[in-house]
Amino acid sequence: MRYKVINILGVPVANVNYFDLLEAIRINILSNKKITMTSVNVNTINLANNDEDFRNKLSQIDIKHPDGVGVYLASRFLFGKEGLKLKITGSDFYNELKKHSISNNWSFFFFGDKEETLNKISNVNPELKISGMQNGYIFDNQKLVNEINTSNPDILLVGLGSPKQENWIANHKFSLNVNAIIAVGDGIKMFSGTKKRGPTFIQKLGFEWVVRLMHEPKRLWKRYLIGNPIFIIKIIKMKI
Repeated sequence: MRYKVINILGVPVANVNYFDLLEAIRINILSNKKITMTSVNVNTINLANNDEDFRNKLSQIDIKHPDGVGVYLASRFLFGKEGLKLKITGSDFYNELKKHSISNNWSFFFFGDKEETLNKISNVNPELKISGMQNGYIFDNQKLVNEINTSNPDILLVGLGSPKQENWIANHKFSLNVNAIIAVGDGIKMFSGTKKRGPTFIQKLGFEWVVRLMHEPKRLWKRYLIGNPIFIIKIIKMKI
């Protein structure tokens, strides 16, 4: 699959839309090949700029798709019409992935989040084919890899948060017999119906991060109130 890449503070971000991502998954499932994906938002880029090991692990992920208004606006500020063609979010992508998976009978293994969250997925999505699941807090890597391979899913969703999820994928992708391995952050909550997103107009304006900050201030205040201004300053310097 061919697509342009936009370099934002040293991180290559794929200039793709939802169809491109779904098509990449479909092609790899049909051809029995393997593809890895992760979302790139402001926090991901900040982490990559501060951690060389994470930056190297991130480079081993096949498609790094944009996530959120921050990366989109930065690309347009830096490159104008040559920047990202549209604003996409991981949350909207996971909704599209869910629909396509049901219609194509693709199976999932969910790895991440809490047991409480995982146990709600089948109730919310009775038509979704689930091969297995594992919480993201207590697990043995080798046993987990064996369990995933035995359950034979088409798609593995890894929701451990960055940089842990990308590091895990880079370390284990060659041992996994899965066609699509996708790092989703807290995207597993989209499948369980427990993610707080705010009204549609907030989503369209690109202020979902405010809703997330209000719901999880202790965990996210540094990411948004410190990380966002640092990112903006670096983007301005890059432009200059």
